[in-house]
Amino acid sequence: MAGPAAKALVVALVGYGLWANAHLRGLWFVGLGLACNALVIFANRGHMPVSPEALYRVGLESYIPKLQQQYDAVHTLMDESSRLWFLGDVIPVKVLGYTNVISLGDVYLMVGIALTLLEGALEAKRKRQGALEIDLRF
Repeated sequence: MAGPAAKALVVALVGYGLWANAHLRGLWFVGLGLACNALVIFANRGHMPVSPEALYRVGLESYIPKLQQQYDAVHTLMDESSRLWFLGDVIPVKVLGYTNVISLGDVYLMVGIALTLLEGALEAKRKRQGALEIDLRF
């Protein structure tokens, strides 16, 4: 029981942090990513389903037996009983030496973090140089 309770607490605390910083527009994507990941994890009894096909596509098929045994507290091998499978780890990524299988929520998280960093950098530049006419509204 501690595992699901701990996961719920983490989601609640991160959600509060996002709410408290809602003025940072990039964090809306982070919140969307968190919501997508939390939804699929809670729908699958506390585990993120991972696509075996995506693992094969990036050469990580050695993880399949481990995922079948739920070797970590978060992931499990996707099968026909997986709920909301399209929000699970189904996107194979192999870029510049980085190899993984990620979810749509992970993509939103990465975009949100990048936008938040960009927004902070542009705000710092505006403060140094005066008013700069760049609008980041989505």
